[in-house]
Amino acid sequence: MCQLLGMNCNSDAAITFSFTGFAARGGRTAEHIDGWGMAFYERSGCRVFHDDQPASESPLAEFLSRYPIKSRIVIAHLRRATQGSVSLSNCHPFQREWLGQTWVFANNGDLKDFQPMLDGPYRPVGSTDSERAFCWLLQELRKRFADRDLERDQPPSWRELAPHVAQLSEVIARHGNFNFLLTNGAALYTHCSSRLQVLQRRHPFPMARLVDCDMSLDLSAMNGADDRIVLVATDPLTADEAWQPLTTGECRVFVDGEEVWRDVNPVTRAFPIATATVGRPWQKPRWAGSSAWPMLLRDIAV
Repeated sequence: MCQLLGMNCNSDAAITFSFTGFAARGGRTAEHIDGWGMAFYERSGCRVFHDDQPASESPLAEFLSRYPIKSRIVIAHLRRATQGSVSLSNCHPFQREWLGQTWVFANNGDLKDFQPMLDGPYRPVGSTDSERAFCWLLQELRKRFADRDLERDQPPSWRELAPHVAQLSEVIARHGNFNFLLTNGAALYTHCSSRLQVLQRRHPFPMARLVDCDMSLDLSAMNGADDRIVLVATDPLTADEAWQPLTTGECRVFVDGEEVWRDVNPVTRAFPIATATVGRPWQKPRWAGSSAWPMLLRDIAV
């Protein structure tokens, strides 16, 4: 199974520390050797890097582990191929445009017999089930907001999108294992079928120690009292920090380093922040938190 890494925070941050440990899983501490990729959002732009070589041997990955690109949302992926050849076109994260925004998606898992009808503008470039799922997901979101798109100047907010992402994720997950990270640069959407871990960092920041290599970082020296950071990964990247597993079927949304929305699959639902079930009419979700926290200019590190 592939490895996922996502970051969402309320101030510009460099993910070099976390990516150093993550990249080691691309051939050194784990066998995710079939390519890798990483996407950074910077203001209105998005930088995406791909390499079909193992991350632990990639000069580009080595460069990114040392070069501090500042971003508030990052998605990274290490591939262990289940469907599709080892090639650049099959490396995650994938990107597409919708309503003037760059959407980025990365997945791990394996979808069986997932051949959806693609009748919109989105088509796979490569041959993975993951890219097909991404194209179908954006296609269906586009259909659901088609009438309203003609009347609005701005794309839908995360409050509007979250229940639809949860519904569509449940449909896709019926075909197999489907863990993913999705973002448009404004919010980080997650879905867990089998394995996904979340860590929130805030003041007081600890000394963090990587699991996959002998490296530690004093986060208190790099971050301020108002900084908030969320990391999402397939497996914990650090020791001695409180990583929390998501449950099967669970969707979460993160904005500015906070969880703002949660949906738990009806089979395992316990205490949802918001609920959405395929087949029910859309209803305005109940949500927790706020997306209007102060935006800080100070750089942070994770």
